[in-house]
Amino acid sequence: MTERRSILSGSTFEEQIGYARAVVDGAWVHVSGTTGFDYTTMTISDNVVEQAEQCLRNIEAALTEAECTFADVVRVRYLLSDRADFEPCWPVLRHAFGEVRPAATMLMCGLADSRMKIEIEVYARRITT
Repeated sequence: MTERRSILSGSTFEEQIGYARAVVDGAWVHVSGTTGFDYTTMTISDNVVEQAEQCLRNIEAALTEAECTFADVVRVRYLLSDRADFEPCWPVLRHAFGEVRPAATMLMCGLADSRMKIEIEVYARRITT
């Protein structure tokens, strides 16, 4: 039987909505759509680039707990409420994924909270020995 476990970040959203920041299922790590909230203070910047940086810190924490890194990411989805906000984030995203080159998609959509400008979701595959 494969390992399946949930990773929680401490975000109040996880409890209120009923989900985990990430789920490890065998070699696969599914990281939920992650926003720019700092989950320790439940604050969020007004700046989309700062939000993207915080999204990546939140994702990195989940990946670390799952025993993998950005180098293990095979798929990323970027969700933005305004397409004009995507290009300013490119340098931050390239820093995390430029060498990895995961499959990627950007979608423009309404996000759950009007303060949210970007949400990032990733799938990673752990190397197990």
